Amino acid sequence: MSYSEAQLHARKITWTLSIAHALSSTGFLASATITSIVGADLSGRTAWAGVPSAVYQLGVAAAALVLGYTMDRLGRRRALSMGFLIGACGAALATWAIVARTFVGFLGALALMGPASAAAGLSRFVAAEVHPVHERGRAIATVVVGGTAGTLIWPLLSVTLGPWLAGLHLSDLVWPFGVSMVLLALAAIVVAAFLRPDPGVIARALAEPHSHATGTAGGRVASLGEILRRPGASVAIASMVAGHAIMVMVMVITSLHMRNHDHGVAAISITTSLHVLGMFAFSILSGRLADRIGRAPVIMAGAAVLVLACVVAPLSPAFVPITFGLFLLGLGWNLCFVGGSSLLADQLSPDERARTQGFNDLLMGLVAASGSFLSGHVFAAVGYGMMGLFSAAVAVVPFTLALWWQTRARQRLSAG
Repeated sequence: MSYSEAQLHARKITWTLSIAHALSSTGFLASATITSIVGADLSGRTAWAGVPSAVYQLGVAAAALVLGYTMDRLGRRRALSMGFLIGACGAALATWAIVARTFVGFLGALALMGPASAAAGLSRFVAAEVHPVHERGRAIATVVVGGTAGTLIWPLLSVTLGPWLAGLHLSDLVWPFGVSMVLLALAAIVVAAFLRPDPGVIARALAEPHSHATGTAGGRVASLGEILRRPGASVAIASMVAGHAIMVMVMVITSLHMRNHDHGVAAISITTSLHVLGMFAFSILSGRLADRIGRAPVIMAGAAVLVLACVVAPLSPAFVPITFGLFLLGLGWNLCFVGGSSLLADQLSPDERARTQGFNDLLMGLVAASGSFLSGHVFAAVGYGMMGLFSAAVAVVPFTLALWWQTRARQRLSAG
């Protein structure tokens, strides 16, 4: 395969993944708007409001690792489409569970939705591996920016479908999961139909002239333990994991916090949509920055924005400060996510990527599950403000690690 042919395939693959990410993110936004509210309602306990999101994140974590290995065995296209399809089945089950008022059934449904989120997350790495190093940040950003569609589509759907479905006596805690089911199924169809040729084939062809850049001596594929001992890989993973934990812990409980202060579903949907706008809309900019000024400065900027977000959101229960804080929370997450993803992709050979990136998303899912579970208990015990301050303190971790990595890289450059 010539380089020009690989470039054409890479563009098609990247935009296919971006469209799938747009569909899935709209579906996730529809369900995320009400998940903690449903959790508190079905369980009868405010402290358990974060449990459904925790179970969902555990599903994401487990699926990320499984899909990472599956992509090596079955190919990127089959693995990703399978993840989206399982998620659609989970959303259908969630709709039934809410109608039947079974909390256990609802938890099981959210666990099944996890593979769809894992597939959406791993898509960014699939786009990165079919591009050369100097284009990976922008490739990741193009996929991630697809999530912006959710911030436009979901508010429109909630405003137009909500009153009509209310006239049919369908609860506003039920139909969003039906929307999620349809959109995740469409994402599975898009990937299965258009993600051709399989990105793994292109990634290997692209890497052949540069096979010495990564991996171990003699061309041996490094073990996961060896990869994690690479400073760049460990900094990238830690930065993404910390940023994701902060974002999830604050975001998950915000809808319940707003509900307790008499904000309606429409207001909560707008806040959540603007949060997702912050997560995805500036991805092209963050990707270009990662390619131009480096991965570490972008991660540091993200950590700083996360601190600001965690301070602003709890300032007042009014709509504007909460919404602005959630927007900043999404923006900070985006910078850490794109910068960290680009840095991790730089450290890996094609045969190391899928399982290592799956392991990375496993860790992200596990800390997100822990944050979701703890958020309800922390919120019930000490309130939204203290939870924000704790999250701000955690944001110091990616900032410090990125600063260390940048200093180390400069020292190595000056030495030789």
